Amino acid sequence: MSTTTNKMTNYRWIICAMLFLATTVNYMDRQVLSLTWKDFIAIDFHWSDADYGFITAAFSIFYAFISLFAGKFIDWMGTKKGYIWAIVIWSIGACLHAACGVITMSLTGIENEAALRAVKAGTDLALTISTISVWLFLACRIVLATGEAGNFPAAIKVTAEYFPKKDRALATSIFNAGASVGALAAPLTIPILAEKMGWEMAFIIIGAIGFVWAILWAVFYNKPSESQHVNEAELTYIQQDNNAPAEEKVAVAHTRVQANDNLEIPFLKCFTYRQTWAFIVGKLLTDGVWWFFLFWAPAYFSELGYKSSDPMGQALIFVLYLIVTVVSIGGGYLPKFFVEKKGMEPYSGRMIAMLIFAFFPIFAMFAQPLADTSVWWPCIIIGLAGAGHQSWSANLYSTIGDMFPKSAIASITGIGTMFGGLCSFAINWGSGLLFTYADQQGEAFQFFGVTGKPAGYMIVFCYCAVAYLIAWALMKVLVPKYKPITK
Repeated sequence: MSTTTNKMTNYRWIICAMLFLATTVNYMDRQVLSLTWKDFIAIDFHWSDADYGFITAAFSIFYAFISLFAGKFIDWMGTKKGYIWAIVIWSIGACLHAACGVITMSLTGIENEAALRAVKAGTDLALTISTISVWLFLACRIVLATGEAGNFPAAIKVTAEYFPKKDRALATSIFNAGASVGALAAPLTIPILAEKMGWEMAFIIIGAIGFVWAILWAVFYNKPSESQHVNEAELTYIQQDNNAPAEEKVAVAHTRVQANDNLEIPFLKCFTYRQTWAFIVGKLLTDGVWWFFLFWAPAYFSELGYKSSDPMGQALIFVLYLIVTVVSIGGGYLPKFFVEKKGMEPYSGRMIAMLIFAFFPIFAMFAQPLADTSVWWPCIIIGLAGAGHQSWSANLYSTIGDMFPKSAIASITGIGTMFGGLCSFAINWGSGLLFTYADQQGEAFQFFGVTGKPAGYMIVFCYCAVAYLIAWALMKVLVPKYKPITK
């Protein structure tokens, strides 16, 4: 550690910036498929909505399964090595997608991409092509999911290492905004790469960014107490929850018990705490909403006549995630305001902030009806709903650090992320089947006065609208007030 100086260093924000970059790369790697399947890949491989829904659902369920163990792996391996393993694995998985076309052509005996596209839809050969390609893409998504499952457990654990409790929601909202920025940058880069260089190069170029980040992390990251870039003043600030003056600790003992950071919690015992189940509920009911917007928004705008390869389609996705990015960063400041200005303890401040953000997605139920007026209405509404999710998510993650010891943070994050993945699995697979069925039924399929495939979207939007309020109410029942784990 560096020599003590009067002026506090701010290296924790450099680390936060690196977490932001990793999350940005994470979401760009996820977005390559959603931005290329409808207008590029589906044409080559004769995919239906159900095929794409199956791939995204299978990715979600495997992501959920791996997340259960990813957090424990990060706790065991440590944030430096664990994060490197995670991003290298998901970058390899991202790049592997590029080989799916070559392998499909090899297995079916087709010579080139033009011949692949020329196969008549509905024939046995077209079915063979779609089946083989779906399973190849799914294999690549499994590798991608294996690595990506480690991102949030590692990032949340790093945040707990580098930030005091009062700043964690802000730091989390900043790095979590990487999800929005990744989704923001994706439509401006990925369709252009796919159009100019082929969809295969889009996977390779975006996937390769992760390897660069892994090198930077290996060079610049160490725990605060071991970092030469963190001086005594900053280290004292970071550890203020543990290093409070004696008289302050006495006051805390009478008003607010703190989590025992020296406590080691066996993995299975994590499931015996109501605090764990509160976090699980918060993820289970809401994560799928974000993933639905992430995976299906480009296809939705394409259904409305604006392809992701067209300037208007790219503008819609860009504006949507610009709204998410700008609004959601403020989501981390709100609990800080409640804690510092209103004198609340962190958990109560976060729960009030989460209730406010739980109302944002309600507007989603108006997205489909207003689409007939202007395509910008669903763009803005989905953007606000997405911003509500990201703000909700940043505060939800921070509740773990409020109540659990640092030794268990990644494990609890992984457990919650697993259940969030189950929600994503259900929504994405169900959406694919629902949209295909609704499209086949046409005018015979109705919901709230909307018919055909738009009625299918209306059903999913209605779930998105109410999920957060239900989740907040259940979390409040499970953990009515601040109650950290002490034994």
